[in-house]
Amino acid sequence: MDHYTRLELPKSFAVDAKQLNRRYFEHQRLLHPDRFATASPRERALSQSQATALNEAYETLKDPLRRADYLLTLGHDGSESVDMSRVNDMALLQEALELREALAEAESVDDITALAARTTADIERCSDELAEAFAGDDRNRAAGVITRLKYLRKLADDCRARRQQLSRS
Repeated sequence: MDHYTRLELPKSFAVDAKQLNRRYFEHQRLLHPDRFATASPRERALSQSQATALNEAYETLKDPLRRADYLLTLGHDGSESVDMSRVNDMALLQEALELREALAEAESVDDITALAARTTADIERCSDELAEAFAGDDRNRAAGVITRLKYLRKLADDCRARRQQLSRS
């Protein structure tokens, strides 16, 4: 059973967060292992397995990047899978190198803050681009945006770490 079916949601990148939370907590109440404390070992194991799968579905669908990755793995109408193993977008590679260089050369917390703000804005734009790509069933475009989003999230994490490092100095 896929994550969308498990949570009774339409297979779409656009997920209503309130509906996702509501479905998750409804199912969690029904499947929680504590409800099966007096059940047979087989029923307890099944409950635990279902609760684990439910948690994985929820965590995947609430995060736009994980949700996008997951949607690409589901396949769509028998279409070919998208190759995410190689980056062949030279502009993306160049951008990633330039941003990494900017982070390495940042000498102050203000420099890092400015780079982090740019990165946050780019991450938000990527989420919008993903929504457009999936709405238009453009899986190759979605794959490219996912790759860029992964770079940007890693950069955002590295900005936080570098800012902390500079703050302590």
